[in-house]
Amino acid sequence: MSCHKVSLTVNGAKYAENAEARMTLVDFLRDVLDLTGTHVGCEHGVCGACSVIFDGKPIRSCLIYAVMADGHDVITVEGLEEDDGSLSPLQDAFWENHAMQCGYCTPGMLIATHQLLQENPSPSESEIRDAIGGNLCRCTGYQQIVEAVQMAAKKIKDNCV
Repeated sequence: MSCHKVSLTVNGAKYAENAEARMTLVDFLRDVLDLTGTHVGCEHGVCGACSVIFDGKPIRSCLIYAVMADGHDVITVEGLEEDDGSLSPLQDAFWENHAMQCGYCTPGMLIATHQLLQENPSPSESEIRDAIGGNLCRCTGYQQIVEAVQMAAKKIKDNCV
């Protein structure tokens, strides 16, 4: 297999590492950069567990090759934490509302809802459900996730973070 140098920014840090031509971005993040918060799920772009923010937009990192990320900016679930390493208001709201049970879908849910709150700081329940609609969860029934996003939006709005 041929190797290619991939230079990208992940969570604000610059990386330049080798990747095989057919290595997916999720595998590159996990196996090369040791950022294991992004989960490998279905590997077909259906479940959302591998979601990351790519140049400001959420994508499924199992659907693109690492070499396609060369020169781009990626934010993983690890990049959502506060500068001091504490939980973001969204992550804290997920914890407070028990919006994760097995935790497998949680990184993708956090990425989707983080992006939603960036674009719409006061989403309706319907807008939240639409934003998480591409992420599969087998444990929570989604209600706690919706409540967590509502709580995070309120905390951010009230500046109670």
